[in-house]
Amino acid sequence: MDLRRATGGLLLVAAAAFAVASSVLSATFDWPDILREPAPVVLESFHAGGTSLIVTWFAVAWTYALVGLPMLLLAAALGRGTDPVLRAAGAIGAASALLSLIGFLRWVFVVPALATSWAGGDPATRIAVEAAWTAQHQFGGALLGEHLGQVLAVAWSVTVAVVALRTGVLPRWIGVTGLIASLLYLLNQGDVLATAVPGFGVWEPAGLIGSTAWGLWIAALGVTLLRRR
Repeated sequence: MDLRRATGGLLLVAAAAFAVASSVLSATFDWPDILREPAPVVLESFHAGGTSLIVTWFAVAWTYALVGLPMLLLAAALGRGTDPVLRAAGAIGAASALLSLIGFLRWVFVVPALATSWAGGDPATRIAVEAAWTAQHQFGGALLGEHLGQVLAVAWSVTVAVVALRTGVLPRWIGVTGLIASLLYLLNQGDVLATAVPGFGVWEPAGLIGSTAWGLWIAALGVTLLRRR
C-alpha cells in the first residue's frame, strides 16, 4: 500500500473509531453535556461509572489521537512533501491531536482519584476536591483540549481546504466542505469561552453539529485519498 492510501486509510479508521468510542461515552456518561455540569454531579456520575467508564475514556483518547499521524503524513501523501504550508499545517494538526489527547487522558489518570476522594470524603474534603476538580477541568479540559486542541485542529483543516481550492491537489468539494465544517467546529468555542467569560455568546448546537461535520469531513478526506489516482 502506498503512502497516499495508507494516509487515507488512517484518516478513515481514526474517524470511524472515534465515532464509535465517543458514541459509547455519550450513552454511558452523557458526554459532552456533562462537561458543563457542577463538580458534584460530574464526580458522582464518574464514580458510579467505575472501571468500564475509565476504559471508555481511554479508548476515546487514543482513537482521537490516531488522527495526528495522517495529519503529519498528508503533505507527502499528496506529493507535496516540500510544501512549507502543508508541512506547517501537519505539525499544527499533530499538536492539536496531542493537546486533545492530554485533555482526554486526564479522565484516566487524574479524575478517578478525585472522584474516589469525593465519594468517600466528608463535607470539607468534598469542597476541597470540588475545587481541585474545577481547576484541572478548566486547565486540562477547557484550555488544552477544548480550546487549543480544537482551534489548532480547525487551523489544520482550513489550511488543507484552502490548499485544495488553490492547487486542485484535492477535489474542489473537499475544499468547500472543509471550510464549512471548520467554521461550524470553530463556533463551539463560544461554549468553551463561556466557562471563563460569563455571558459569552453560545450557540448550543455548535458542539454537536461542528464536531460531527468535522469528523465526517475527515472521513471524506480519507475516502478521497483511498480512491484518488
